[in-house]
Amino acid sequence: MTDASPHWDDLRIFLALARAESLSTAGHVLKKDPATISRRMQRLEQNLGVRLFNRSPQGYLLTEPGQRLLQHADAMEQSFINAEQAVADSPDQLRGSIRIGAPDGCASFLLPQVVEQICQDNPELEVQIVSLPRIFNLSKREADMAIAVSRPQTGRLIVQPLTDYQLSIAVAKTWIAKHGEPLSLEDLKPHRFVGYIPDMIFDSELDYLSEIGINPPRLSSNSVVVQLNWARQGAGPAIVHDFALPFAPELMPVLRQEISLQRTFYLIRHVDDRQVNRLNRFARLLTEGVRAEAARLAKQVAQAYPLEP
Repeated sequence: MTDASPHWDDLRIFLALARAESLSTAGHVLKKDPATISRRMQRLEQNLGVRLFNRSPQGYLLTEPGQRLLQHADAMEQSFINAEQAVADSPDQLRGSIRIGAPDGCASFLLPQVVEQICQDNPELEVQIVSLPRIFNLSKREADMAIAVSRPQTGRLIVQPLTDYQLSIAVAKTWIAKHGEPLSLEDLKPHRFVGYIPDMIFDSELDYLSEIGINPPRLSSNSVVVQLNWARQGAGPAIVHDFALPFAPELMPVLRQEISLQRTFYLIRHVDDRQVNRLNRFARLLTEGVRAEAARLAKQVAQAYPLEP
């Protein structure tokens, strides 16, 4: 390698900037001053004799040579990851850090107890759960794996069904005391519903109210946890994950025989990670745990609110 050839540290900075498209965001990820990152990329471009980024007020976007370098830098990064795992891996224990991206309903009501059990069995493992109401970009390494409510159609990804789950209309018991228990969906339509902000629904699978013929909600949030807590306060009916109901005793599902929505969570990983044994083992434990926990909570709901024959 000549002095003009890029070293791994240069490529690591290049990768961070290519994924973040922002000096400040890349600096936060790398814990480096943005001015330092800018100088290092200018030096890398001078050494290679090409422009890697188009700089604009919108950020740093890759040029065609930058896109070509990105493919090789990604491959080098994956080789380093594989080498680290080969050295650090243990047949008995999972170690290191794993980041999972998930929608907030799953992140709040399923993952904590599942991940806690995995970590009890693997005390040297560190897990980060990132709860965001959007789709994660694994190509930009925002997470090691992600959970989504629909199967992605593009990208170099490994996708597997994680678990099916049900959603029901739920209202607070105080709401029922005030308005009475509804006997049909028509009984609910005049009332104020709680739901997603329509223009912030990032996946059509989340457009529950439109599916059951309800107009846009008068109380809305991009967070399912906020919606749940609104409903708990008696604000109005909401579509609630059945697996969240055991955590909200103030709520009860209604019209379960008339309205019951089924969805599926998918576990998504980058295709390059299929050779990383540690991530394979964690994905298997996560899948087993989420399925078991979803079934346990569904059983609780079925016992508490049995369907009439």
